[in-house]
This record gives sequence, structure tokens and C-alpha cells, in this order.
Amino acid sequence: MTHFLDIHTTSPGDLRGIIDNAAAMKSARAGLPKGTKDADQPLANQMVALIFEKPSTRTRISFDVGVRQMGGETMVLSGKDMQLGHGETIADTARVLSRYVDLIMIRTFEEQTLLEMAEYASVPVINGLTDRTHPCQIMADILTFEEHNGPIKGKKVVWSGDGNNVFASFAHAAKQFDFDLVFTGPETLQPEAALDGLYTTVRNPDEAVQGADLVVTDTWVSMHDPQSARERRHNQLRGYQVNKDLMDKAKPDALFMHCLPAHRDDEATSEVMDGPNSVIWDEAENRLHAQKAVMRYCLGT
Repeated sequence: MTHFLDIHTTSPGDLRGIIDNAAAMKSARAGLPKGTKDADQPLANQMVALIFEKPSTRTRISFDVGVRQMGGETMVLSGKDMQLGHGETIADTARVLSRYVDLIMIRTFEEQTLLEMAEYASVPVINGLTDRTHPCQIMADILTFEEHNGPIKGKKVVWSGDGNNVFASFAHAAKQFDFDLVFTGPETLQPEAALDGLYTTVRNPDEAVQGADLVVTDTWVSMHDPQSARERRHNQLRGYQVNKDLMDKAKPDALFMHCLPAHRDDEATSEVMDGPNSVIWDEAENRLHAQKAVMRYCLGT
């Protein structure tokens, strides 16, 4: 059984194969209408369950379109549809789903839900996001960086902001893809201790971005955060906004990424997001290509 649960639980060789396959599939589709199916149909006669306990735009659309382009069909299930762990156990849900579908993608809250789903499913399971990690996003980010600036090995990536689940997957990727990762953000939002040794901390953002090949940020607040938490986070993170002055301190060809959705002029200014160093739209598109390659990896196609 080949799951895709996290970057650090997938070998460097397999990760490189996924990135290369994603690039090849994207190249093969160049110039084709978006509704055109791939010439190769590796998911023909395959059914993929897409489970969303957390709402999504990019994850839902990119997985759904990717499955269809490769000849498969999708079943989209919400948290209300499933009520995972609140009635039927996650283990029993995994066993039942495995009788109906060929692949499960789950976007959930607790990491344990993902792990239990994978433990008891008899089909591959893909991590579409948990509160702890977001590996599919970082696979798209690696693909995006390399198609603009070449191999990421040995490059300097700077994360400015909150040490959240997206950062955690960047930290895992730093080891697997062999690049240097710097965290700059407030001590109160430092990444979890389990990531120690995978990155360095430079508290001053102006110093952190010196020589950076890539600058990355993420939203400061979640849609689930109460107003009091939003105000507190803004106060903590205001000094880590990615603006033109900060980008000018990185390398001239440094890229800017944000996994979206963004609160413009909070974590990053519109001037940066729409500027010449920004690759956020390529990054969003590449969720499609990277996840198609992840699905093929899991299904051995």
C-alpha cells in the first residue's frame, strides 16, 4: 500500500519522481483546452473519494479536475456527510470506503484522523491537509520554484510569519530536497519543537531574507479564528509583512510565494503579490499537476 501522508514519510527518490512526473504531465498539456483529457488515462475506471472536513477551494478543484483529466471519477464528501469519528469510527469508515473507491484524499483537522484512515483503509490515502502539515502544497511549491529558478537543492528559502502547518511541510521538504530553510517570525508563533534541526531562526526579517532565493508567507488568520485572536495575531505579525522593502533585500531574482487564500496588505502587500517576483498563480496551478503525480504515485500508474 502506497500512501502519501507526509513529505518526511516519503523517500527523497520518490519525491523527486513525483516532481519530475508532474513537470512532464504539465508539459504534455501545454496549449490544450482545460477540459481536454490527458492522452494517457491512468485513472480510467478508478473512483476517488475526496473528503473535506475543512472547506477548500484549491484542494477541491485541483484534485477533482486532476482525476477527471486522468480519466477517473470523483465522489466529493463533506464533513457533514461523513461525521468522521462522531458516529461510525474512522477505522470502520476507512474499511467501508475501501470497498467502494480506489483512492481516498482527506482534508481534515486532526493528524490522527488521517493516520487512522490510512491504517485501516485497504486503498491508498493522500493527505490533503491537516492542522499539522500540508504536503501537497509544498510539492506544488517545489515544482513551481524549479520551473522558474532551477533545482532547489542548496537554495535558501525564507518563511516569514507564523510557523504553521504549511511551514511544517516546508521544514520536512528542506531535509528531503536538501535546501536551507530560515524561519523569521515572532517567538510566540515558533514552529513546533518536533521540527527543530530542520531550519534556522533569524528573528529580524531584514536579516533573514539576505541572499534568499525564495520568500514565502501564509495568511495570518484562519476563518475559524475569533476576532480577539485575529487582532492578537496581527499585533504579533505586523513586523513580518512581506513588502517591497523586504523583497528588495533578497536576491534580485528571488521568487515570492503564498499558498492562498491571501488577506492582501496583511501578510503581503498587493505590490509584492502582483509584482515581477511573484509566482503565486503558477503556484496555484501547480497544485493540479503535483497532485496528479501524487495520485499516480499512490496507484502505481
